[in-house]
Amino acid sequence: MTHPSTGNPADKVLSHAVDDVLELRKPHEMIVMMPRSARVTLTGRRIYSALLQVAQTRLVAMPGMPAADFMFEAPLAAILRTTGSSGSERTAAKKYLIEMRSLEVDWESTAPGDGVKWRGFSMLSEVALEQRRGENWVSWSYPPTIMAALRDPQRWARIDLDVLAKLGSYTAVALYEICARYRENPSGVTSRKPVTWWVDALSNGPGPERREWRKFKNERVKDAVAEINAETDLDIDLIEHKQGRVITEVQFAVRKKRQAAALRPIAGEPVDATLVLRAETLGIREIKLEGLLKEFGDDRVRAQIEVLERRAANTSLRGIENAFSYLRSLLRNEPADGVSAEAGTHIQATLQTPAPPAVPAAAPAAEPAGANWLREQIEAMKKEVAALEPAHLKRWVDQALHDLARKGALNAVISRRAAQGDVLHGLLGSAVVYAYADATYGPDWKVERQLFDIVE
Repeated sequence: MTHPSTGNPADKVLSHAVDDVLELRKPHEMIVMMPRSARVTLTGRRIYSALLQVAQTRLVAMPGMPAADFMFEAPLAAILRTTGSSGSERTAAKKYLIEMRSLEVDWESTAPGDGVKWRGFSMLSEVALEQRRGENWVSWSYPPTIMAALRDPQRWARIDLDVLAKLGSYTAVALYEICARYRENPSGVTSRKPVTWWVDALSNGPGPERREWRKFKNERVKDAVAEINAETDLDIDLIEHKQGRVITEVQFAVRKKRQAAALRPIAGEPVDATLVLRAETLGIREIKLEGLLKEFGDDRVRAQIEVLERRAANTSLRGIENAFSYLRSLLRNEPADGVSAEAGTHIQATLQTPAPPAVPAAAPAAEPAGANWLREQIEAMKKEVAALEPAHLKRWVDQALHDLARKGALNAVISRRAAQGDVLHGLLGSAVVYAYADATYGPDWKVERQLFDIVE
């Protein structure tokens, strides 16, 4: 598989399966941010990355692109926690958020020969802060161009917010994001750019404040390189190119550390802040999430939060009144429903097994229990899917391919079957059925009513 950071469009939906830690697929067009109207602080840039991550998670869960005035929202405390900021910075964070609406930046690509992609864009189209149940919540929106790139990036870099939170200077954050774009590049080096370009790309102020390269290197770049090498999954080296005795162009050598996995959270460390952010954005407080994590483990909770996010994003269904109870029910019934990614082979076998004789609706007591009941439910859903019009069916096929890719289960055979129209058999068929049924009836369509009542 081509790594997501290479930006291969065929693999782009696989990015969430790369690591357990939630990451931002930052479009190449947004890697280099050059302020035009005012300075951008380190905390402000970190907050902006967290907002992008929340928005991307929501956009991926939605069946289509939302309206241009759609507002994303999240608890401010959770956003700050994700960025490594403390609660004492809430007042400053509010100021940064308000400033982002009027702060204009130029977005540049790092590719050779590419110039400014978007000129003079406001970082946010709209932002609002309000109190909800004693908590500060932030709501925000983006210009349509940014929304489109964020939801469906053609080429991107993998940015881990946990890593950004460890970096203590704006220059280090900006340089790390640029180098992360070259993490898997066979050349092992960034693009070669003029020294003035690097000063602008790594500075948090407008161009007129530009320092000469020699001073900028000694004051900021050397420390940023040392910090990245010490705190991140990358090792980088500065490469300077001269004309005569004058340094005119610069690039960086980029290598992945062999022991990069050691930078990941280990057992016993605090709960992953990005997971807390996702839960709190859905209305689940951290203290309740911790209880579920202790009972079910990180992997299972993360997988079912993803299910809950997709359910919450489906506006055609009734709203969820108690997100915590809903998530807890999903987790407690997960072993019985057999729909996790690891149980894909079981689902496939179930779909290929002939359905048992139909049970009359007037005799619910005669319904088979457990696996037989689930098999009957699946068969009913399969018949509904088979009866769909081709244009309607395509929507669920696309969703199924997306879901399989996110779980790392999409392969060439499945992709070929989809292209040939063979979409109701095998693992792809099971994924289509579950995508349709989850969105149409809610995730508990596959939970036997009696079991669900006991849980509640």
